[in-house]
Amino acid sequence: MTARDSISTGVRLLLVLLGVGLGLNVRDISSTLAAPIPALPIPYGGSLLDNALAVLVALLLATLLRPRGVGLLASLGLRGNGMRGPLWVLLASLPCWLGLALLGTPNTALTTLDATMLAVLFPLAEEVLFRGLGFVLLVKIVRGPWPLLALPQALLFGMVHWLGFGGFDGGGMALFVGVVIAFGGFIFAWLDHLDGNTLWCGLALHVSMNLAWNVFSLDDAVALGWQATSLRIGTTLLAVAALAWYVRTRRNRAL
Repeated sequence: MTARDSISTGVRLLLVLLGVGLGLNVRDISSTLAAPIPALPIPYGGSLLDNALAVLVALLLATLLRPRGVGLLASLGLRGNGMRGPLWVLLASLPCWLGLALLGTPNTALTTLDATMLAVLFPLAEEVLFRGLGFVLLVKIVRGPWPLLALPQALLFGMVHWLGFGGFDGGGMALFVGVVIAFGGFIFAWLDHLDGNTLWCGLALHVSMNLAWNVFSLDDAVALGWQATSLRIGTTLLAVAALAWYVRTRRNRAL
């Protein structure tokens, strides 16, 4: 028996939740311990390093906690499962683009660097940490009902964004953002579950919606209003319906 095999399920669960909850705060924790980690000397240097450290936390914990016989990439949902599922999800995200085009105006200040960081790299890091470590690995460790296992990471995902908008000091707006983001975290995990516990469908929706919200600018009142909120929720549910239809059709053809 190896040291990894001797770790109890309860301890594995605790370590996963701690990793998910604290993964994006490694530099903050380090500063608290009087060992600050300086930001990279490039644009987005601090955020980029925070996200890179979060991915590193996910990789290290997956290496330590994954069950015997489960590869590292598979334990975080990073193995391939074909492109058709993510393509269906991208197709389902088109209403989000159309709706935002009607509600907002083109963001002429958006640069290629902004789009790459905000809509690709940061969502990728969040998916690896929250859905990879917090959901896919959890499913392989605990093997319980997937909706129940998807809840902790979704709540932590919402809490991180709630804190980012000021927490208690942010009032109703911060709470609203936290609830919407938590709902999104659950939907991303649902998509990952439908596609064989891989991250690519959830990532496709995350990237597409983030990019759309950066390509178009909305006033705060509009962004937090019922139209934009309905657009967010409707797009995510449409993505689930489209992917579920595709998975069911593929399964029927294989019979």
